[in-house]
Amino acid sequence: MGIIVKDIGHFNIFDAIFNHFADNRLIILAQKTYMKTIVEVKSKKELAAFIDFPHDLYKNDPVYVPELFIAQRDLLTTHPFHKHSSLQCFLLYDGDKITGRVAAILNNRHNEFNGTKDGFFGFFDVINDAESAQILIDTAVKWLKEKDNTITNLVGPVNLTTNDSAGLLIKGFEYPPLILTTYNAPYYEGLLENTGLKKQVDLISWRWNKTSYDDRSVRISDKLEERLNTRGVIIRKMNMKKFKEESAKFKLVYNSAWDKNMGFVPLTDDEFEFIAKDLKMIADPDFVLVAEKEGKFIGLAVALPDVNQIQKKIPRGRLLPTGIFKLLFGMKKIKGIRIFMLGVIEGYRHMGIEAVLYANIIKNYKARDFEYAEAGWTLEHNHPVNNAIKAIKGDPYKIHRIYEKAI
Repeated sequence: MGIIVKDIGHFNIFDAIFNHFADNRLIILAQKTYMKTIVEVKSKKELAAFIDFPHDLYKNDPVYVPELFIAQRDLLTTHPFHKHSSLQCFLLYDGDKITGRVAAILNNRHNEFNGTKDGFFGFFDVINDAESAQILIDTAVKWLKEKDNTITNLVGPVNLTTNDSAGLLIKGFEYPPLILTTYNAPYYEGLLENTGLKKQVDLISWRWNKTSYDDRSVRISDKLEERLNTRGVIIRKMNMKKFKEESAKFKLVYNSAWDKNMGFVPLTDDEFEFIAKDLKMIADPDFVLVAEKEGKFIGLAVALPDVNQIQKKIPRGRLLPTGIFKLLFGMKKIKGIRIFMLGVIEGYRHMGIEAVLYANIIKNYKARDFEYAEAGWTLEHNHPVNNAIKAIKGDPYKIHRIYEKAI
């Protein structure tokens, strides 16, 4: 008869050897035990491992695009979000190998603005293993409860806030992710639902390409724009030479146009400046539009060049030593855009402004001989915007899902 004892530990492999006498014989049994271990990310080395894990997980996936290391580092450490809220990153090890990661996120402004008791999880990546996924979700819940015991609901995946990348991809796996969108393997859906998470809302991304472009729908929008002009509404490009002045008006529209959207929280001045600084570096004036009436911004639309076309060629998201040159010299070769921001303030909706903004971006993309455009995401129940996109033949080609569960 043998006796086997399993031990647990941090990173190590334990050899449990026991002597047992039976029938005057010495039986020596050895068992190697690999224990899954959660580690709080505290050091720079651990943070780098946290950011790099998806590169190893998806190293053989032709669709995967690595995030820029410096951008992820700043998001997790120096973003103005950290002035009013908090997060903790965790790594899951099996023996000495990383097999998963998650960030537990307490967004105080979200709860204050929406009157909720939500805790979030994000930056979720894991091998195809139900136990590992459960450990990661349980770890996020435990941290949130310890941080604020009034939290009653877990929501995610959200990579910091809904102003950043959010949602679990559940449709459109054959397409690479565009700028500021998430990507994951198909098995994630089953793993998260196995932990008790249920659908909260779906986020739709829409696509156009050269063959699906519909001139008739844009001609209709031209007539609609003429009608808007008679009512004093002008659609124009944002004046990038007066960026500071115009971005102040831009922020007012942004913070009011989305005020009733799921999970939206108005940006602080610091957060807006943080985002605007980054976007200005890659923004194309042809694709930053405003709707204006009597000098007041009442709507906006921003499409960004799909820099993921370049990032895909930057190993592990490192700009140094050669990645920076790929990024700088590759910008002119980009042939796709993502309309990632479009909104109209209350009192000016249902006038057709949304459709005209979309149509003008599509016209400019066509004039530039681009290969594709994506709009997204939009909430599944945002019917005015979704109908405007359908009117110009947008194809709902991707769906991301936000999950929730009571905790």
